[in-house]
Amino acid sequence: MRSMTGPELDRLELASDADQHAASDWEKIAAAVLRKSGRLTDTDPDSLVWEKLSRTTLDGITVAPLGVPSEHAVARGPVTGHAETGWDIRPQLAGPDPKSANQAALADLENGATSLWLTLGEGLGPADLEAVLEGVYVDLAPVVLDAPTGSGGRVAAAEAYVALLRDREVAPAEGTNLGADPLADGLVEIVGLAREAGCLGAVVDATAVHDQGASDAQELGYSLAVGAAYLRALVDSGLSVDEALGLVEFRYAATAEQFPTIAKLRAARQLWARVAQLSSASEDARVQRQHVVTSRPMMSKYDPWVNMLRVTVAAFAAGVGGADAVTVLPFDSALGVPDAFGRRIARNTSSLLIAESHVAKVADPAGGSYAVERLTDDLARAGWAEFGRIEAAGGIVAALADGSLAARISEVVSRRDTEIARRKRPLTGVSEFPNLGEALPARAATPAADAVRRYGAPFEALRDEPAAAPVFLATMGTVAAHTARATFASNLFAAGGIAVDAAGATADVAAVIAAYSGQAVVCLAGTDAAYAEWGSDLVAALRDAGARHIILAGLPSSLGRGEIAVDDSCAVGVDALAFLTRTREHLS
Repeated sequence: MRSMTGPELDRLELASDADQHAASDWEKIAAAVLRKSGRLTDTDPDSLVWEKLSRTTLDGITVAPLGVPSEHAVARGPVTGHAETGWDIRPQLAGPDPKSANQAALADLENGATSLWLTLGEGLGPADLEAVLEGVYVDLAPVVLDAPTGSGGRVAAAEAYVALLRDREVAPAEGTNLGADPLADGLVEIVGLAREAGCLGAVVDATAVHDQGASDAQELGYSLAVGAAYLRALVDSGLSVDEALGLVEFRYAATAEQFPTIAKLRAARQLWARVAQLSSASEDARVQRQHVVTSRPMMSKYDPWVNMLRVTVAAFAAGVGGADAVTVLPFDSALGVPDAFGRRIARNTSSLLIAESHVAKVADPAGGSYAVERLTDDLARAGWAEFGRIEAAGGIVAALADGSLAARISEVVSRRDTEIARRKRPLTGVSEFPNLGEALPARAATPAADAVRRYGAPFEALRDEPAAAPVFLATMGTVAAHTARATFASNLFAAGGIAVDAAGATADVAAVIAAYSGQAVVCLAGTDAAYAEWGSDLVAALRDAGARHIILAGLPSSLGRGEIAVDDSCAVGVDALAFLTRTREHLS
């Protein structure tokens, strides 16, 4: 490598003048690729690549394929940073009983975890805190409480934890949070206990709406509205704005869409700093503490090993986005109670990102990226607009009561469901590349999590009750000729719990009929030329042999001659859920 001396040392460019290119240069090269794939014609202008390659998020935000300097606007809010030590590795403890929870807690803390997120509920109650935390040095490891709302559960948990601190005669570790819900009863009482104990008192949990299907901007707007309600309640109780700000932590979800996640966390800090500023808080008090949890809805029950990839990307995005604490949910969470292996992989995900990938070495590493800065700014604006809608409804309590927030979330859920059903948002192992023969790891059952709406739930429901009979795949021609459509159809059927029996290589109608064994539903898979040549004869022969419902793999236009009378068709972009439901009805 050539060494640089003199004036060259003052240059910040990573490329020489000869290697500098304008946006038009990129447009020309990208357009050439799109013309080869048929997405652009020879008469289309090169500049059309921006439209062709851009995508729109569920919030209506256009994400361009390339970040350019003209879109650069630094949107960085106050950054807490995680310095050299990395972010706080915070596994979740949720039972199923005090002994199991204690064993899991000790194993986590002895093997890389730095704090605990203790969720009470089924199997664990406030009276179990001493048993759950036996052997845990609560003056060294922060504990964040999460108790059920109602019946005084959160207050009882906070009182029990403060009593535990008194009994052990220790001060809580920095980062400990008694977990008051700003929208529930007992907020002022729990915050008072937190001030007495010298720890945080409340959590603004935006994952509550994320788990229901909310978009990123809705998650941001909800968190600001809940945070504003929190500030009003505590200021009315006699605390200063700075005192109230110093007692709260925010919880967000991280998904496998890494850039939107990074931008969301950066936007959240910017927006909360603005709320604090408008509330006349001091500059030092405007920092937002962020606890980020890998998304529950993105997890799949089938092919759960793919969850390891999902949570790794999500944890990376959380770290790059500046999270103070990260909870990586075990890959087997959707199956029931995670086992020791699942918990180990979860905590090691953060440890590897911190210690081996050095993701935490730089504060706000995405800062200055044209694409991320633009996305951050757009998300911040969309989140602020959602905050405004909630406030216009009378605040978060009123918006929840009148159903206006729920209605907007339902609209997003509907759009996402449509994209998933049409496989425009593919779910590996669920809607794409499913394995009907897989043996799922056995896990102890957990109470039904009605609040979590997994993205793949409709497909998983079909897989839960496999079709009683297979589809006959009438493959037309050689393996090379029918493989593309046969593979597409087989994967599509498998996503709905439908097995296939394939004819194999066939040269004519007689060969297909010889392989056919009376299945009620048949799917033709071949080339357009084969359909045109002997498709109508094959359909007639199959009906004579007993086929009641015949499907064509391909678009209806692939039929060539119009006399091929099939009952249904499947191709890229089909509403897979509707198609699979129809097919299963004919199989029953």
